[in-house]
Amino acid sequence: MNKQELEKIKQKALEEHIPIIMDDTLEVIGTYLSNNKPSRILEIGTAVGYSAICFTEFLAENGVIDTIERDEERVKEAKVNIQLAEVEDRIHIYEGDAVEILPTLDNQYDVVFIDAAKGKYPFFLKQALRMISKEGIIFADNILYKGYVMSDYNKHKQRTAVRNLREYIKEVSENPNLETEILEVGDGLAISKIKILI
Repeated sequence: MNKQELEKIKQKALEEHIPIIMDDTLEVIGTYLSNNKPSRILEIGTAVGYSAICFTEFLAENGVIDTIERDEERVKEAKVNIQLAEVEDRIHIYEGDAVEILPTLDNQYDVVFIDAAKGKYPFFLKQALRMISKEGIIFADNILYKGYVMSDYNKHKQRTAVRNLREYIKEVSENPNLETEILEVGDGLAISKIKILI
């Protein structure tokens, strides 16, 4: 991976106010990935490719990342960035809406990273649970959404997103097959590990 290019991609995204993974969130996920060396990662929400590029550093040998993005301009930029970072052999972009694409996938993933439309998180979780491997882990970024999720926030504009993020937290917390922790890093990160059933 070309680290210099990665830094340029990061700075450009920040300047253009494109949401990318925050440093402290990346650090937490990176620590887990470096200890587990996943062979296959699914990312829901590519944006400009920054997080996917970062994750390639932790892949097992011959590991790959499948990532989904519906915004055509972002897809174009992500493709350029992935080439600049010299990791195009490790990242595959599915172009289109994750709601339509996810049900067509039938791979097994060691890690799923959810970072797309907040109102769709419960649907993304359902799909992730269908494809996650036995010792897999699901990360959901921005789960606390500016603090709204844990407050009594109820303004109309973000109501659906907040309600669905709360539903996501409820589902991962109550699912007997998951061990979930919610960290206050970045904009909130939910980490759900698949329990090993003995």
